[in-house]
Amino acid sequence: MKIYLVGGAVRDRLLQRPAGDRDWVVVGATPAQMEALGYNAVGRDFPVFLHPQTGEEYALARTERKSGRGYRGFVVDADPAVTLEEDLQRRDFTINAIACDEDTGNLVDPYGGVRDLEQRVLRHVGPAFVEDPLRVLRAARFMARFAPLGFSVAPETLQLMREVAASGELDALVPERVWQELRKALACAQPSAFLRTLHDAHALGPILPELEALYGVPQRAEFHPEVDTGIHQEMVSDMAALLAPGDDLVGFAALTHDLGKGLTPPEEWPRHIMHEQRGIKPLKALCARLKIPAEHQQLAEAVCREHLNVHRIDELRDATVLELLGRCDALRRPERVARIALCCEADKRGRLGFEDSDYPQGETLKRLHAAALSVQARDLDTTHLKGPAIGEALARARVKAIAAAR
Repeated sequence: MKIYLVGGAVRDRLLQRPAGDRDWVVVGATPAQMEALGYNAVGRDFPVFLHPQTGEEYALARTERKSGRGYRGFVVDADPAVTLEEDLQRRDFTINAIACDEDTGNLVDPYGGVRDLEQRVLRHVGPAFVEDPLRVLRAARFMARFAPLGFSVAPETLQLMREVAASGELDALVPERVWQELRKALACAQPSAFLRTLHDAHALGPILPELEALYGVPQRAEFHPEVDTGIHQEMVSDMAALLAPGDDLVGFAALTHDLGKGLTPPEEWPRHIMHEQRGIKPLKALCARLKIPAEHQQLAEAVCREHLNVHRIDELRDATVLELLGRCDALRRPERVARIALCCEADKRGRLGFEDSDYPQGETLKRLHAAALSVQARDLDTTHLKGPAIGEALARARVKAIAAAR
């Protein structure tokens, strides 16, 4: 029996980046031997065990053979005769197919992963790449993480991704897995690389058609020098990642704020009147299809509907500001306002030449919200008021507080 450290832990060590979970592969062992050593079996689809002390995952070396559609359509063979090289061959990318000998520290790199790390290339291990549609999403998510380091997708790998997209296999991806990869990408430093990779692979349409619809849609150049709405969305997503690192709530709301522009009739281009209202329908469709968490959907709807109002908050009447806060449920969910402000700032600064612009509207929104929130019903004399009159008096007091905070 021989044990090797594999996958992301080896890759990240070689990139001199902080490593996440460590995964191990065991060659030459049976499930009975692992359990006799105290390991706890947890694998449902193939033999995986948890170390009795560290809790880290140890998987038996295995091969996989395609047997049906989707990423679950595989027959797994975890016979003790399976070699380390055979196990590494089934992995997605060469940079993830490097193993480290637990005893000697020597690397086992049969597919050139170290070379590709040095050359900053994301390359598939072998032709079996096309058998698992999830790998298309993983490629895009890895690019969101590694594009800031100078990584690019190998041309031959991009071609295989296009073949998977053309095959219809992406339709077999379950919503939860799509959301899992998207959520991870939004928490990365460069989410635009996720969008761009899928777009270039002709896979964004099958997976996120609401976002694919933005590419090629023009905007008014005086407000959007980048013109193309798809490029604007890429810039907004990257700005959101810069302003709120790792916050996938902000990332998702920023990602979906302009979906309505994909529905603007071409005869109205490059203007997009009412795009914030039009965007709610495709946003809800996307959330329903991918089973997006309610918290993400609610924030995204608020940003989609209100981002233009926040941009012009200095022009809004005090009562209108209070109505805006009410529509965002900001008086009951006060933590939501800071994220809305960040999303709107990402929208303003996610434009060619506007990257370093100030966005005082965000601070104004937070200040006026704090003023409204400072007034509570218990602070008012409601002795002679009943029912709706109490709410009306509270609203008037909050409007006065907003006016005083201007």
